[in-house]
Amino acid sequence: MPDSAADQPVGVIGAGSFGMAIANLLSHNVDVLLYSRKPQVVQTINETHQYFGLNLSERIRATNNLEELAERCTLLFPVVPSTSFRAMMQDLGPFMRPYHFLIHATKGLDLHDITDEEIEQKGIIRANVSTMSEVILEESAAQRIGCLSGPNLATEIMEGQPTATVIASHFDEVISMGKKVLGSQHFHVFGSHDLLGAELAGAFKNTIAIGSGILKGKGYGKNLQAMLITRGWTEMIHYGSKMGATSRAFFGTAGIGDLIATATSSKSRNFTFGYRLGKGESRDEILKSMPELAEGVRTLRIARHLAKNYKLHVPITEMMYRVVFEGMNVEKAIIYLMNFPYDIDVDFL
Repeated sequence: MPDSAADQPVGVIGAGSFGMAIANLLSHNVDVLLYSRKPQVVQTINETHQYFGLNLSERIRATNNLEELAERCTLLFPVVPSTSFRAMMQDLGPFMRPYHFLIHATKGLDLHDITDEEIEQKGIIRANVSTMSEVILEESAAQRIGCLSGPNLATEIMEGQPTATVIASHFDEVISMGKKVLGSQHFHVFGSHDLLGAELAGAFKNTIAIGSGILKGKGYGKNLQAMLITRGWTEMIHYGSKMGATSRAFFGTAGIGDLIATATSSKSRNFTFGYRLGKGESRDEILKSMPELAEGVRTLRIARHLAKNYKLHVPITEMMYRVVFEGMNVEKAIIYLMNFPYDIDVDFL
C-alpha cells in the first residue's frame, strides 16, 4: 500500500452480518467506509451507528457510492454473496486501479457461461466456474488480491469472542496489510500463499455443513456426524486437487478449522439450513425465510455437476444433492453411505 494511503479509511463492500463483523473488526485499528447499495441502510448507520440491533463503532461511516469508496480507499474488503459478486465487481471495476488491494470474504463460487439445460445434459467444467479472486481479475484492473477465510462465524466475532482467520494471497504485501488492519488481541490472522486452496476450502465446506445440519435435524448423534465431516473433508480435498489446488490449505485454519466451526454450529447459516431440512421443511420454504444466503446450497449444485466431468467418487456430495434437490429420503441416503465400498480410510496422503 502506498505511504500516502496510510491514513485512508479501509473500505468494506456489503452490509450483511459478516460485512458488519469485518467493519467492526477493522474499526479497532482504522477508520472504515462501509458500502451498502440501500440508501436507507446508509442513512441508518450514519445517523444511529446501529444495525442488526448491534452498536457500531463511531469510526464506521456508510456510503452507497462505489466511486467514492474506490477514490478514498486503497484497501477494500468485498463481502457480498457469490450470486451477486460478479455484478458488484462489474459496477466497481471501472473505478479499480492496479494499486488497489482487494481481500474478499465470500465463501462461494461463481457459475457462468452455461445454461441450466446444459448443466443437466453435460455437467459443469472448470471453465464455467470462477473463484471470487478470479472474478476480480476478470472484471477489474486490480491485481493485488487476497481472500479472508477460516472459522469466522459473524455472531461470535460481533460478540468479541477470540478467533483466528487466514488471509491468503500470492502477494506478501496483501497478507501484511490484512494482518495490520484486522489483527487484535481477540482476532489472530494467519497468512498463506495458497489462495486457490483457501477459496475452495471455504466454498466446499459449506456443503458438508448442510449435511451435518441434516443429521442433527434428524436426531442423529456425534458418531455419524463425525463420520460425515471427516469423509466430507476427504471429498473437499479431492475437489481441490482436481481444480488445481494443493491439499495444504485443507489441513489448516481455512480448511479443517472452518469446516469444524461451520459444520457444528447453529450460528452457521449452512448448518441451520440443513437442520431445518432435516426437521421436515422444504428447500424452498427455508430459502425464502432465511435473511441471508446459505452459500452451500448453490455450491452443492456446482460440486455435484463438476464431479460428473472430473469422474470423482464423491458419495456424500451425490447423496446430499439428491436429498436437497431431489427430495431423497435421508434414511435411504444414510444406508447408501454406510454401505458404500470405501477401500481405505485415508486416501489422499
